[in-house]
Amino acid sequence: MDIALKSLTDSPIVAFTILLTVIFTVPPIFERLRLPGLVGLLVAGILLGQNGLKLLNPESETIKLLSEIGKLYLMFVAGLEIDLEQFRKTRNRSIGFGTLTFIVPLIAGIATGRLFNFGWNASFLIGSLLASHTLLAYPIVSRLGVVANEAVTVTIGATIFTDTGALLVLAICVGIHGGEFSAMSLAILLGGLAIYTAVVLFGFDWAGKEFFRRSGDEQSNQFLFILLALFLASVGAQVIGVEKIVGAFLAGLAVNDVLGRSPVREKIEFIGSVLFIPCFFVDMGLLINIPAFIKTLSSIWLTLVIVVALIGSKFIAAFLAKLLYRYNTAELLTMWSLSLPQVAATLAATLVAYQTVNPAGERLISEAVLNSVIVLMLVTAIMGPIITARFAPSLQLSQTDFETDSLTTWWQSNEDEEVDKNQYPFTVVVPIYNPQTQRYLIEMAALLASHESGKIVPLAITRAHIQMDDPQLVTALNQSRERLNLAKEISQEFEVEVSPAIRIDDDAALGISRTSREQNASLVVMGWSQTTGLRARLFGSVIDSVFWSSHCPVAVTRLLSSPKTIQRILVPVGDLTRQTIGALRFAQILADVNQAEVVLLHVCDRKTPPNRVENFVSQLSDITSKSQLQVNTNIQTIRGDDIARTIIREAQAFDLAVLRSVRYRTAGGLAVSEVTTQLLRELKCSIVLLGEPHS
Repeated sequence: MDIALKSLTDSPIVAFTILLTVIFTVPPIFERLRLPGLVGLLVAGILLGQNGLKLLNPESETIKLLSEIGKLYLMFVAGLEIDLEQFRKTRNRSIGFGTLTFIVPLIAGIATGRLFNFGWNASFLIGSLLASHTLLAYPIVSRLGVVANEAVTVTIGATIFTDTGALLVLAICVGIHGGEFSAMSLAILLGGLAIYTAVVLFGFDWAGKEFFRRSGDEQSNQFLFILLALFLASVGAQVIGVEKIVGAFLAGLAVNDVLGRSPVREKIEFIGSVLFIPCFFVDMGLLINIPAFIKTLSSIWLTLVIVVALIGSKFIAAFLAKLLYRYNTAELLTMWSLSLPQVAATLAATLVAYQTVNPAGERLISEAVLNSVIVLMLVTAIMGPIITARFAPSLQLSQTDFETDSLTTWWQSNEDEEVDKNQYPFTVVVPIYNPQTQRYLIEMAALLASHESGKIVPLAITRAHIQMDDPQLVTALNQSRERLNLAKEISQEFEVEVSPAIRIDDDAALGISRTSREQNASLVVMGWSQTTGLRARLFGSVIDSVFWSSHCPVAVTRLLSSPKTIQRILVPVGDLTRQTIGALRFAQILADVNQAEVVLLHVCDRKTPPNRVENFVSQLSDITSKSQLQVNTNIQTIRGDDIARTIIREAQAFDLAVLRSVRYRTAGGLAVSEVTTQLLRELKCSIVLLGEPHS
């Protein structure tokens, strides 16, 4: 029986099946307990490893391969998620803060290593582990819409400096530990690394842009090209004697500009976040020796000092940046919390250092350091996002940002631009497919277009066939013409100009985006699609794709009654960002047409100081008063712990709720904020989900 069980557990298929089961079931359970899903994967690895049920063997070739790919993917995504455009905007300050948040923790780590009698090489390595940081709380600042705040931009830009520096120190420390290492060999390593870095960053960037330009919309080949770039860079790093994760990180930076915000990028990150990266975390759990881990915690001083050194040094770096760049306290605490989490580069580098053995059989870092870093990861992965969520809402963007953003200015009229308006009138593109729901869509578009003296473009997308005389294509075109004729009849009720359009396209989403670009559309109004199956998660829904590729705002609607009957409009307002103001302006236009009322609902935490609430309401009132539209707009504030439940309760008295969509990546693909997701599911009134271009 034991032999049969052992042969079963050694099977690659069985090991892979167990991994998939763990990845599928464990993270959601831990997230319900308000713990990071990655912590659950570590715990699962411990339970399934040699100290638990012994169902997974860390020495298995299957586990080794998936973990190795996961480690490379983790560093690749770390490079991919660095916003180079934001870095370029605040390059000097990003380098300044990057230097501070690298040097101070590095010194703290070296001091910690020497305090516990580690050698200089191991001490420098410990310092480099503390010097990097992972933008684990980035989805929080993205949802809040404060990414454009300078303090946030500087912290994001600093990541490129800290991660690159930490990986450089790792490469040197691994080389020294591996054997003979002289000044000459160090110079050769650094020279080779410099040449290799230039080849990857500039060569892969050029090759990627050329390939994407020539391949057009062939997403499958583009996907394979990016994967090839990742593994070529990793192999190249090995060739010059540098750890593979350095190459993976540089590959992420190199193809960053190539991918931009394309759907290919989302597919690449999706595959990594749902499969390979979780495998890496499970393998980390398999490596944890429970008796040694307990022993490490019993002599808790090393772990405690490492954790305190990291938290303290990151705070000192953020405080020095506050003094240097004159940031306020909220910006200081946000920078500190964003630079706290030690996940991607730290764990990958720790595993590399732990597995590096010199000819004498000694590891670069001890098991005690490995276990301490895992505790550090757990503490900072929980602590960082909590602090970010607490203080990031206090960050505000400048008024200039509001005045120049496309989402918040498209509705405004300007007498000086009448010539341009005659040449490029306000245009609303309305993709139609279902004859039973298209009336309300056309009515919504016609109301907006008539208010702005513009036109609407009802759009019917017909799937392409290989032969243009295919009977199925002819039938589909006839059906499209029938839908467009109905749309034209509805539009004439509003006395608005109509320009129906039929497009034959292989991809419905790209057909919509391309037509809106060709028509120089000001807005796209779409119907709601509740596609949530596996195919939608893997390839994205039409709405997801239009959000990513559209050049103009997109309004996704679920209309339960005619837009002409809307009298009360609710706009939940959580923060003063460009997206929020865009939702407000959209609601005011619709209200102006129907002589309706707009209510801005702000649900604040019960612990929020009264003066902060008053200041928020005052700022919101100023923005509202600057509107050229004479609309009855009221501001309502409610204190409550459950934001979504409060909004749902208040929305019962309204005809329409206008929500904003700030989309972000999760382990399950693309999502809007948790509050918005619950609102979309439970609101009983009509809904408009307004998204900005590339949101």
